[in-house]
Amino acid sequence: MTERETVFISEADQYLFAKGTHYDIYKKLGAHLSVENGKKGVFFAVWAPNAEKVNVIGSFNDWDEEVHEMKKIGPIGIYALFVPGIKEGEMYKFLITASDGRKLYKADPFANYAQKRPNTASIITDISHLKWTDGEWMQARAKKDMNKEPIAIYECHIGSWMRHTGRDDEGYYNYREFASALVKYLKKLKYTHVELIGIAEHPFDGSWGYQVTGYYAPTSRYGSPQDFMYLVNTLHKNKIGVILDWVPAHFPKDAHGLAEFDGTPLFEHPDPRIGEHPDWGTKIFNYSKTEVVNFLIANALFWIKEFHIDGLRVDAVASMLYLDYGKQDGQWVANKYGDNKNLEAIEFFKHMNSVIHGAFPGVMTIAEESTAWPKVTGPIEEDGLFFSFKWNMGWMHDFCEYMKLDPLFRKGNHYAMTFAMSYNDSENYILPLSHDEVVHLKCSMLNKMPGYHIDKYANLRTGYTFMFGHEGKKLLFMGQEFGQEREWSEERELDWFLLEEELNQGMQNYVAELLKIYRKYPCMYEVDNSWDGFEWVKADDAEESTYAFIRKCPSSKHRLLFVMNMTPIERPDYRVGVPNKKKYKLLLNSDDKRFGGEGREIQASVMAEKIPCDGRDYSISFDLLPFSSAVFLF
Repeated sequence: MTERETVFISEADQYLFAKGTHYDIYKKLGAHLSVENGKKGVFFAVWAPNAEKVNVIGSFNDWDEEVHEMKKIGPIGIYALFVPGIKEGEMYKFLITASDGRKLYKADPFANYAQKRPNTASIITDISHLKWTDGEWMQARAKKDMNKEPIAIYECHIGSWMRHTGRDDEGYYNYREFASALVKYLKKLKYTHVELIGIAEHPFDGSWGYQVTGYYAPTSRYGSPQDFMYLVNTLHKNKIGVILDWVPAHFPKDAHGLAEFDGTPLFEHPDPRIGEHPDWGTKIFNYSKTEVVNFLIANALFWIKEFHIDGLRVDAVASMLYLDYGKQDGQWVANKYGDNKNLEAIEFFKHMNSVIHGAFPGVMTIAEESTAWPKVTGPIEEDGLFFSFKWNMGWMHDFCEYMKLDPLFRKGNHYAMTFAMSYNDSENYILPLSHDEVVHLKCSMLNKMPGYHIDKYANLRTGYTFMFGHEGKKLLFMGQEFGQEREWSEERELDWFLLEEELNQGMQNYVAELLKIYRKYPCMYEVDNSWDGFEWVKADDAEESTYAFIRKCPSSKHRLLFVMNMTPIERPDYRVGVPNKKKYKLLLNSDDKRFGGEGREIQASVMAEKIPCDGRDYSISFDLLPFSSAVFLF
């Protein structure tokens, strides 16, 4: 390590941080191994402008509260100190004495490593020399237009995916063990990406990682930052992308965290009507403060630059955009125009997305946004927020509500399943069946389905067929691919024993087949946001509760015809209009034995006849089986 100047944080650093544009601020603030005047040690720096004084305490000084007082440098309130002799692995905190005399024992907001909960100290580590071997992936990513790529996401929570049994501890797979097991599994099923929830350090398991205290630290539950790097590197070498859940909306009130960091509302807005979520019991970031905006945008870039993350799924975007989100009258303050739009949060998103997309082409930003806010994925010059994708929560809600219905009543709600295509071209969408749909007594995806046990599986196979055929990228939460029957809990692993059952193994086989078809045929993913990629054949057959549509794209001669029967009634010689007089080859029959079906067969190929149907001159007919789907290639 080479020597450098004693003043580690320059006037230029402070100026850029105050302006909100120091995108490498995490390399300055925090704790960094250093050499000063020939002595090895650690340079500490923390932003605490309203503190009376700041000391650094830790295992290296027996947590002595007096010995290492930090010096305030410059006008914006950064305290700094170089302490010689400290090595990697030492624990530390900042002891902040507030102006009213209170002593606050704070974890480092920029720490890259923390003690495993319930302990809360930060740990000295060095991530500047991580050894990456994913250059081929990174170069290819930069050239991709992700709108035209297949994106099939496996949403996953490491601690409850799979565990070691018979151990005294929780049995968590560490990042390296998880890497090995997950790569094998995702390659078998043909997913393109994994979305990891709960990676940034957080104190409470029950928050699933959505109440963060360590924004710059991969959680130590599963190992070190170097171990997390190994996980991402391994996934990339196996051509699997990595998306992280990212939470810039709010943070918890834990004493060691960001809340009242220097004895005042530093990261949160000082007005509780703007700075707190009454329902969640959390603090809201102050998006009007440039240093706070800098903290968050630099954090997004940190994961992308330092850990090669391919996408950030931004949690609770709606709660940031609306000042009255989750609040009653009197609990919120209107903006300067008298309405409920959070103008500072809007600018934050535009700033964040423009920086990310400008610096890292191919990296996705994904909004979990549940309202009709316009142009979430629109360009900034058209007053859009410039996200890459938006979760289609409307589609998810309509899909789940329809699929839960007794088949007798589905005809009364038929257009719930067709509605999403009426607004599909307004955004770049991802269709999510996420963890939020299988918790809090909402039932697992399987147990949302009506009917006898075997009917539930048939229903879900056909529901998944509709989802994979529909325009929009795809996301399934772990366990949904094999028909997990219990709701998800972060306290236990998935019910892998179910794969010994024919129906569950069949469901896994079926999802793997859908993924294989999805990735093989460009018509399934190249055009996902316009009618150039999708054509209804049967959108109005409410009486029989059937749907049929075609997927197509300009770059391929292959098109796919999807036909779904949402009732337990067989439709012999079911006729479907088709665009051409040619042979239609059966690609997929959801009733196949290997998928857990009854094993009833459909013709392997069907020749179109000049019999008008569904507004077309030609049509095919075949036996449409109960609760089943058929996919034809032509």
